[in-house]
Amino acid sequence: MIDMQREVTTDASPEAVFAYLSDFSNSQQWDPGSLRTVRVEGDGGVGTRYANTSEFAGRTSNIDYEVIEFHPGTSLTLRGTNSSLVALDTITVAPKGTGSTVTYRVQFAFQGWLRWAEPVLRIFMKKLLDDGEKGMQRELNRLVGH
Repeated sequence: MIDMQREVTTDASPEAVFAYLSDFSNSQQWDPGSLRTVRVEGDGGVGTRYANTSEFAGRTSNIDYEVIEFHPGTSLTLRGTNSSLVALDTITVAPKGTGSTVTYRVQFAFQGWLRWAEPVLRIFMKKLLDDGEKGMQRELNRLVGH
């Protein structure tokens, strides 16, 4: 299993940050691997489902995400699945001064033959997370004052 996290600090309020990040369809704006994310069911809380099309390691795949934990204003966890992957994405928002700190943790368990390629896939994951951190920082900074 690959388990990584990044932290982003912004001057945007925790309320604005959580409202933005808890709508996972916004991931296509900040996550360079997300080509398209659409809410297909639910109101954003537990049980909400998203259809995601991602590009990773040169391959395009569809991942079905479901919100499995939701703590209004502070955190949410999504579980993503397809035939080659089980992913857990946890987003936590905490106040920091007048702004916010976001912790974004991803856990990827590759299935089938891909689990044997995990050492190589870890390199791609690190780059994806580094780029996602930059994208999240950019988009959250746009929320300052909202």
